[in-house]
Amino acid sequence: MEITSDFLDKHNVSGPRYTSYPPANFFNANFKTEDYIEQLKLSNKQLPENISIYVHIPFCPQRCHFCGCTTEIGQKRPVVERYIDAIKTEIRNVSALLDVKNRKVTQIHWGGGTPNAIAMRFIEDIMNLIKERFILDENAEVAIECSPAHLEYDHIDQLAAMGFNRMSLGIQDFRQDVLDVVNRQAPKLPVKDLVDYLKKKGFSGNNLDFIYGLPLQTVESLTETIKKAIDIRPDRIVTFSYAHVPWVKEEQLKLEKIGLPQPKDKMDMLINNIKLLQDAGYVAIGIDHFALPEDKMAQAFLNKKLHRNFQGYCTLETTGQVYAFGASSISQLWGAYAQNIKNTFLYMDAIEKTGFAIERGFTLDVKQQVVRSVINSIMCNGVLKFTEIAEEFKMTVADIKAIVNYDKSKLIDFEKDNIISINEDGVVISEIGHMIARNIAMAFDPDLKQGEAIYSKTV
Repeated sequence: MEITSDFLDKHNVSGPRYTSYPPANFFNANFKTEDYIEQLKLSNKQLPENISIYVHIPFCPQRCHFCGCTTEIGQKRPVVERYIDAIKTEIRNVSALLDVKNRKVTQIHWGGGTPNAIAMRFIEDIMNLIKERFILDENAEVAIECSPAHLEYDHIDQLAAMGFNRMSLGIQDFRQDVLDVVNRQAPKLPVKDLVDYLKKKGFSGNNLDFIYGLPLQTVESLTETIKKAIDIRPDRIVTFSYAHVPWVKEEQLKLEKIGLPQPKDKMDMLINNIKLLQDAGYVAIGIDHFALPEDKMAQAFLNKKLHRNFQGYCTLETTGQVYAFGASSISQLWGAYAQNIKNTFLYMDAIEKTGFAIERGFTLDVKQQVVRSVINSIMCNGVLKFTEIAEEFKMTVADIKAIVNYDKSKLIDFEKDNIISINEDGVVISEIGHMIARNIAMAFDPDLKQGEAIYSKTV
């Protein structure tokens, strides 16, 4: 079935992203530090037993007008040093509550902000502490998000020596005029040379990130950008839809004055991106991630062993319960979510005073854990087998169906459009159905009408 604008328009509704279940709008301030400490201890006896670590670096040299991240602009060295000390304190306090002898770290992810905008010695300082406090699996994925505007070959050498083995480069667009109007600096070195050097240094699973829907972008111009990305041949390419939420990020109002692409043009960009990348041999994972067939993520997707967290798609092999450090970061444990204070200075104050900086969170009951497993199966692997979920939770299939309010009538339209096939044990999503997996997952979300928020569009 061909992907058309009519197909995507039909299913382009508001809905959760399902990077977590329940979604982040359910998090609340009733979740306190003592709740987090309790959940940290409980996590030692829950699955997955392996550990994922997320480190948030909020600093950026300048603010991109499209940005929706938690960032601080142009902070001087004393502030950065204080922040690094706070993260180290938090790592010590959290790791003291974990079974670090029997649980290995299989994934480390550095995000931001712009992690490579701080001095390499700060990154090394934290990495040394992680290695001191935890046991890293020999096949652990150690990834970092980098702006190519501040990346040199020497930095790659230093990161490789620290144990990093995957990198995400935020390109956004290859056109200089687009970068100029969104206030983003261009890459310092040729992107192809950077990608080739990463491969030479043993980095794999590297990806280039792009945003479509920015001012001055056209279908034709974005086609040239994606073709250039294909010629570079990174392991993965990500094409994010620009989310215009000026009521959340006032900086985005500047883009309105310049003018944003019309919805139809943006939809055409998406369709064109998908076609170009699939024709070039990339495997489509969801609506915005693409990976070469031999890449670990593509293999996990094809073998139904894909997972996702707030850092994006990952493999079941590397996925662990996520212990997050730094301002705004979110820990994803089996039994709870816990988010740190977003404001960098208030985060540092809290760590220095109490050793923790929890602002809000959510404790899941067993029913919500069941729904989470159902939605993850749909979102990541395009299949739902009620018998597998029932076995996981030691329940009956009838129990699982009751928990998710299973109603076949909610799925009839999807079945008529050949988006899914329904059988006695669940559903199987077609290739085109992966493009609207969020819509399908919504049919299994019993709490969708509760805790309503302004969600982004599903396409």
